[in-house]
Amino acid sequence: MYSVRLWSVRHARGLNVFYRGFEGVMVRLNGVFRAIGYERMERPTAALEKTVKRLLFDCRMCGQCVLSSTGMACPMNCPKSLRNGPCGGVRANGNCEVKPEMRCVWVEAYKGAERIPGGVDAMREVQFAVDQRSLGKSSWLRVSREKADSRGAVDGATNNTP
Repeated sequence: MYSVRLWSVRHARGLNVFYRGFEGVMVRLNGVFRAIGYERMERPTAALEKTVKRLLFDCRMCGQCVLSSTGMACPMNCPKSLRNGPCGGVRANGNCEVKPEMRCVWVEAYKGAERIPGGVDAMREVQFAVDQRSLGKSSWLRVSREKADSRGAVDGATNNTP
């Protein structure tokens, strides 16, 4: 898994382009998700998301994914679960103080962010601590719903949340 995680960082630009396109499709499916019910969609979508993201990013399914803001390196892979940058214990060779055989997640995140247009700037956004109630939930559904709702508000439409 670790080597695939490093591969994902090396290919951050392409994965980010794919993710942006996928996100657009998910937002356009908002009407379908609303008709079926987001609650009904949660379990199958979360299962698919977990499979894909665990394979590519060694995802922990925190439900508050920030991969596109961290160069496609999941900050939840940090042994300390730091979401806003490295701790003071990064070794001179860039490895983790807790797991010396592993590169610091944030060293890799910066490398990945450099490959994504605007990626380094996106890393400057402060990420809130993980809401434990979101663990195991689909961030794909959450993001698509939020974006669809914000677009509807911009378009002047009213949104009835089920």
